[in-house]
Amino acid sequence: MALRLTLLASSRSSSVLDVRFGDSRSLDAAGWHEVQRAGPSLSHLAAAELRYCSPSVRCRETALSLGLSPVAQPALRDCDMGRWSGYTLREVAAREPQAVQGWLADPRSAPHGGESLVTFIQRIGGWLDTRPVGDGSWIVAVTEPGVMRAALCYVLKAPPQAYWHVDAQPLAVITLTGRAGEWSLNLEN
Repeated sequence: MALRLTLLASSRSSSVLDVRFGDSRSLDAAGWHEVQRAGPSLSHLAAAELRYCSPSVRCRETALSLGLSPVAQPALRDCDMGRWSGYTLREVAAREPQAVQGWLADPRSAPHGGESLVTFIQRIGGWLDTRPVGDGSWIVAVTEPGVMRAALCYVLKAPPQAYWHVDAQPLAVITLTGRAGEWSLNLEN
């Protein structure tokens, strides 16, 4: 039997211009409002047999406000950005323009001292592939948008550069079906 795994991107903790690497801030007012407004259409997620979340504050708050009572999964943390954590891309690019260009061009590079994009995608894929497969089990995980992007690259066997072409908006939902190494993207109504 195939496993059904629904990933939900957390609500926002800042404006797009203030998105920071390794951001651990709480939901902002707009983020809380988005979750409250979307709550009725996402209430069915509470029926999942297993409910997880990335360990960040915003993922936990998103999940709890939807009544999911999740278990935090360290493997679902966002990409480790090393010394760039806490800074915006604009701030890092002003200080280390060549390092940022190298990082964006080479998915195996990690000039920040954290994880490379390839390592991050493999970590998320490893988590996917170790989910328990039962009789049509359903798992829901509230994650960082980056985790959703990495999961899609892994599932679709896309080159790592495809990561930069996936835009995961707050409260975006994707469903994956399958088992270790055999995943499909399921587009639902």
